[in-house]
Amino acid sequence: MFHCAPCKNLAIFGEYRAIAEALFPQGESLEPGLPTAAGFAEALGIGVEYQRLLNVAKDRAKMQEFLGHFQNNLDLLIQKTWVEKADEERKERLQDDVPPFMSYIMQENFPQALEAFGAILEELAYLFFGSQSSKDDFTEYTVRIDIQMGLFWWYGSQLGKLKTTGEGAAANDEFLWAVLLIGICYLTNF
Repeated sequence: MFHCAPCKNLAIFGEYRAIAEALFPQGESLEPGLPTAAGFAEALGIGVEYQRLLNVAKDRAKMQEFLGHFQNNLDLLIQKTWVEKADEERKERLQDDVPPFMSYIMQENFPQALEAFGAILEELAYLFFGSQSSKDDFTEYTVRIDIQMGLFWWYGSQLGKLKTTGEGAAANDEFLWAVLLIGICYLTNF
């Protein structure tokens, strides 16, 4: 996963710090709750779309349509990213990683989807920002560009902390879907 400092070390997060720390509490339980995820989506500027789509996982047709929009927008982002000739293969591999991720979502295999999405975000960060994405100050760098974009990349760096265990899988699935939806909505509307 790309490197980002813990949120508490980023003075530039200001009013966003509390909501970010609530979504990914340091050293605490996995599930801070769905209202926290909704608040984080609101901070990213995608709150309305997020609330509208939160229950779409139960409607396969709507889910497929939404994921189609996600894939189309992600494909456009990837294709329009300028990279060195040596990195063109990375763009193709990233596009190949999206359908399996969407399949995990459709199967409601949210732990596997979380892992796949983390890898997608890591690769996308590299395509957007090059080697800067692997530096310790990456979040601060992106926050200086745009506070919400920086918050999004910080979110991406925190996804690996949401590893689940066999206990309480159904409850975890609801929360994992809520957290995944944040990133999917953000990229769909980017």
